[in-house]
Amino acid sequence: MDKITVTGLPWAPPFAQGLVRDLRVRWALEEAGLPYEVRLIDGGERSSHEYRQKHPFGMVPAFEADGRWLFESGAIVHHIAADSEALMPPDRHDRANTVAWMFAALNTVDPPIQNLFAMDLQHGEEQWAKLRRPAAVDAVKVRLGALSAWLDGRDYLVDRFTAADVLMTTVLKFLRHTALVTEFPVLDAYVKRCEARPAFQKALRDQMADYARGAPVAA
Repeated sequence: MDKITVTGLPWAPPFAQGLVRDLRVRWALEEAGLPYEVRLIDGGERSSHEYRQKHPFGMVPAFEADGRWLFESGAIVHHIAADSEALMPPDRHDRANTVAWMFAALNTVDPPIQNLFAMDLQHGEEQWAKLRRPAAVDAVKVRLGALSAWLDGRDYLVDRFTAADVLMTTVLKFLRHTALVTEFPVLDAYVKRCEARPAFQKALRDQMADYARGAPVAA
């Protein structure tokens, strides 16, 4: 790939720091050993017509390589992985399994987690959220239980670390305000194993440094 640019936010509130999805793209690029630049864009630019041609929904990340733009973090991670043996196994069957787990992270595991995340962090004091939360927790536990059963005896989702682990780990991070992951020791160890990787540590460190520079000044 030629010059790579990833868009991110200049700042995020503390509850969202380390969760904004440009992190998973930065992590994938670090694992692949690809140099890249991060362009921080504020709400005004994200609403502009020009940016909406790059990301139709005005979100981050958007990704530029070889003069072409791509949006949706899962699609971007897959695009990076397609050309990187560090993220995608060369064996055809293993590649198919990796893609299956990438879809599982985003389509099967993520939805109930996002439901609980929004309920807790955005509507936690509302009565309807308090009433519905136990069922939302149960739905998350069903997914975590199945995922834990799969990972029992495995270090990663496939035979080795892949792009699927990038997505799954960053999905599970949305539960960090709860103790749900730690209730499943296999999952807790899995997340810690993935987050200990130097590529993740650098990606997170760089994202947090961006937020530190862009933090609002107290009145």
